[in-house]
Amino acid sequence: MNWISEWALPKIQTWLGRKEVPDNLWHKCPACEQMIFHRDLERALHVCTHCGHHMRIPAAKRMEYTLDPGFQRIELPKSPADPLRFRDQRKYAERLKEAQAKSGMDDAVMVAHGTIEGRRAVVAAFEFGFMGGSMSPGVGEALVTAAKLAVLQDAPLIVFTASGGARMQEGAVSLMQMPRTVIATQMVKEAGLPVIIVMADPTTGGVTASFAMLGDIHIAEPKALIGFAGARVIEQTVRETLPEGFQRAEYLLEHGILDMVVKRGEMRERLAHLIALLREPVLVLPEAEPRPVLEAPSPVAEAPVVPAPAAAARPEA
Repeated sequence: MNWISEWALPKIQTWLGRKEVPDNLWHKCPACEQMIFHRDLERALHVCTHCGHHMRIPAAKRMEYTLDPGFQRIELPKSPADPLRFRDQRKYAERLKEAQAKSGMDDAVMVAHGTIEGRRAVVAAFEFGFMGGSMSPGVGEALVTAAKLAVLQDAPLIVFTASGGARMQEGAVSLMQMPRTVIATQMVKEAGLPVIIVMADPTTGGVTASFAMLGDIHIAEPKALIGFAGARVIEQTVRETLPEGFQRAEYLLEHGILDMVVKRGEMRERLAHLIALLREPVLVLPEAEPRPVLEAPSPVAEAPVVPAPAAAARPEA
């Protein structure tokens, strides 16, 4: 059969002009496992057209879906790579270079500035594909840079989170980014500017335990996983069965931890509306002078007042 596959089929394909079909034309939804054509998925902003599942998207797509055309990406300062010279099955430096080549980013956060429906904003977006969006000195430096830029441009800071927490290959250096990012958000608030946190799936670990819960407004995408420790670890600790939907966006909204759950297709409009409410001055109309109240004459004539008869004097005893 070798002559058929090696000689006959290539000849037939050449005569018929047959082209190979790309492998990425169809995508399977991880929730309902339905196949979706790539153009339909792109039009739906990577939301399943069958079940509404919000798929994970790269940081570059997040910027494209949020900001108006013409936004500018910020070049972030370089951070020291592999400060602990960590190695497990592979060198951490090798894993870092692989993640950088795959994502086209230096670290797990992208920062850009532009407008959202004409309103200025500075946006930072986590890249979950970059080592699970884990926090590192580069991530901390990116959020500090975004905060400084927001203060400089007098614009609100919007952060899209999607992270597994601290980066274990950098140990305590990674944990120190938690107070650093808290200081960054506080810097924006002290300037009188709003901080809006949008939590995508998943937002866990040190990100949730630091700046992600310190925004002025907390938004989440539908069914996003949000929490600090995993549900299995919590069950083993408290020795109780957790309620259904625990650590999902709708559960947190019901218990007052989130302000709203917004679909991806409505996120851009909702953010623009929030910026307008928080930043644009409210027009207060001057109060009108009170009009004099004219008393209308009564149509019924008043009856004459008849004085009451005087009381009869009692005879003295």
